[in-house]
Amino acid sequence: MDYDRQGFSNLFPSGTENTYGLPVFPGAIPALSSPYLNIDPSALQEAPQYIFPEGASKQRGRFELAFSQIGGSVMLGALVGGTTGMYSGLRDTSIAGLTGSARRTQLLNYVSKRGATYANGIGVIAVMYSTFGVILSKLRGVDDELNTLAAGTATGLLYKSTSGLRASGLGGTAGLAISAAYCLLTSGERVKQMMGTSSY
Repeated sequence: MDYDRQGFSNLFPSGTENTYGLPVFPGAIPALSSPYLNIDPSALQEAPQYIFPEGASKQRGRFELAFSQIGGSVMLGALVGGTTGMYSGLRDTSIAGLTGSARRTQLLNYVSKRGATYANGIGVIAVMYSTFGVILSKLRGVDDELNTLAAGTATGLLYKSTSGLRASGLGGTAGLAISAAYCLLTSGERVKQMMGTSSY
C-alpha cells in the first residue's frame, strides 16, 4: 500500500517537511522529528525555572548549608577515625599475637571507638563554625568571605579556649588559615578582585 506523502503533509499545515516528508517545526532537533511529537522543541530546551517566595534568595543561605556541613563533617570524622582505628587495631593486635574472634573483637573496638571520637570532635567544630557563620550573617546582613574568616577564627579560639591562652591563639590561627584556604579554593577570583580593587 502506497501513502500519498503530499496528502499526509496537508494534515499538518503549520509544520515544515523534512527529507522523510514528516512535519516538524523549524529548528527542531532530529530526535523530535516525528508526527507523534508535534510540539515546539524550543519549549523543551529552556533552562529550568523555579518559583521562589517573594523576597527570598535564589541560592541557599548559610543556615541551610549548615545542616549539610555538620552532617558531612560527622561522616568525614567517622571515616577518618575508623580508618585510623583499623590501622592501629591491625598493628596492635598483630603485636599482641591475637587471632580469630579475639582479634576481630579488638578490631571492632578500635574502629568504633576511634570513629566515634573523631566524628564527635569534627562534628563539634562544624557546629561551632556553622553557629558563628549564621550569627555573623544575620548580624551583618550579608554572607561573604569575611563571615567565613571570622567564623573560622572564632571557632579555633573557642575550641581550644580550655587549654590556655597560647593554645587558644594557636587554634584561632589554625582556624583563620583553614578558612582562608577555603575562601581561596571556593571563591578565589572574587577574593583577587576584592584585593585588586582595595589596592587602588
